[in-house]
Amino acid sequence: MSNSTQTAMPAGEATMPKNGWLGGVDLPVFLISGGVLVLFAVFALYDIDMVSGWVNSGFAASTKVFGAYWQVLLLLTFIIGILLAVSHTGAVVLGGLKMPEISTFKWISIIMCTLLAGGGVFWAAAEPMAHFTSPPPLFSGMPSSETGTAQAAYNALAQSFMHWGFLAWAILGSLTGIVFMYLHYEKGLPLKPRTLLYPVFGDRVMTGPLGTLVDASCVLAVVAGTVGPIGFLGLQVSFGLEKLFGIPNTYGTQVTILVGLIALYTLSAVSGVTKGIQILSRANVIMAVALMAFILLFGPTAFIIDGYLHGFGLYLDQFIPMATFRASPGWLDWWTVFFWGWFLGYGPLMAMFVARISRGRTIREMVLLISVIAPIITCFWFTIVGGSGLAFELATPGVISEPFTGFNLPAALLAITEQLPMGFFISVLFLILTTIFVATTGDSMTYAVSMVMTGTDHPKPTIRVFWGAMMGIVAALLISIGSGGISALQSFIVITAVPVSLVLLPSLWTAPRIALKMAKEQGLSPLSR
Repeated sequence: MSNSTQTAMPAGEATMPKNGWLGGVDLPVFLISGGVLVLFAVFALYDIDMVSGWVNSGFAASTKVFGAYWQVLLLLTFIIGILLAVSHTGAVVLGGLKMPEISTFKWISIIMCTLLAGGGVFWAAAEPMAHFTSPPPLFSGMPSSETGTAQAAYNALAQSFMHWGFLAWAILGSLTGIVFMYLHYEKGLPLKPRTLLYPVFGDRVMTGPLGTLVDASCVLAVVAGTVGPIGFLGLQVSFGLEKLFGIPNTYGTQVTILVGLIALYTLSAVSGVTKGIQILSRANVIMAVALMAFILLFGPTAFIIDGYLHGFGLYLDQFIPMATFRASPGWLDWWTVFFWGWFLGYGPLMAMFVARISRGRTIREMVLLISVIAPIITCFWFTIVGGSGLAFELATPGVISEPFTGFNLPAALLAITEQLPMGFFISVLFLILTTIFVATTGDSMTYAVSMVMTGTDHPKPTIRVFWGAMMGIVAALLISIGSGGISALQSFIVITAVPVSLVLLPSLWTAPRIALKMAKEQGLSPLSR
């Protein structure tokens, strides 16, 4: 097929069969990714200790062999993306459209809500407190950083910013977004993870078993990464309902919450990116901004401002040392490398979703939003939620750290919100906000997985319903086991990130080549003038 013909038709739709509810589905990818996930859940139900042993061994091997590589990969992805954005390639328009198809506010809302996700609420409350009570190795030897001091709180915020800041966001669609936008919308290749490897392997990866394994690995990683927040939401909201309303925190309550969540994000995914996903994201942003403003005005305002400025300054000052820190493998594996594995697993499918909603945007707009603006907003969000907890803890030692004992993430969030004016009302709003956050991740990832299955950016509703329900069911099975099920899944996420991280590697050089080629085609290259 010639390039002119490929460009003229919607990528992936020309060859997509229309018959049956499985019409157009890549069955090998469907069976491999879905089969491994089902086997994981079945074995976990049969013997969680056995599965935990397997997973922990795989986790240890993955972090030991790939941990340093992941740190370098994320750092280079961020740096190269910024260089493309600030050079003449930044003006390249992506997606085959001259004007964006989604308004800027909606575009920013969808990306912020999808990529920050429910984890940004769970961890915003808990991670700064964890680093405050147990200082990270890099900061523990520094002067004036004793546990329990304001400096220790600033250090805790800086470490949290590293895990949720520039590097974490950059891997989720900056360089890979450029590759997808060009190969899918300009060259007509399907919107599947294997397309990222087309510049390296050519047609072999598009039609052979390698492509099937690539797609299946990426789907498995993102489904595992999404099942975790879905399952944890059931635990978080159930814990909150008991604490706030006296509703028993039982497995039945948790499943009821999950059923409601599944229905919400599946309906949103079925309606598509121009309807339900936009509506949920818009509601999410408005509610999050309102809560941020309330806490900023009526919470520990002075500490929030001081903490953000000081913590962000520390983050910038210690950026390279934190990004390349290798001195404490034990700590590193359960913090930085765990987060990097989690975000890497999301990388290809998030990039596909970013490509789907960013048509008509320039490289500069896309990279700066994903790699700079969104991380700055995320760090402020962490300061609003986690920084408030640190301020309350400094004023009254034990008020947050005691409920948090044993790494009790649900208790950390409510312990913070209860200290605010109208604490009961704010706690209820945070539970609603957390639910919507997870729903926005669920709907976008359901949509993205369905795109992988069909190779089109308009997957059949029945496929979206199946994957939406599948993720919720696996989450319900794992929380039925107890904390061991979710813990095993969190370690499993890191294992699934290993093949995905290899898929992302070529974008370090293919994205710049594509950007330079498009700049020349659009008359933006100095060489073309």
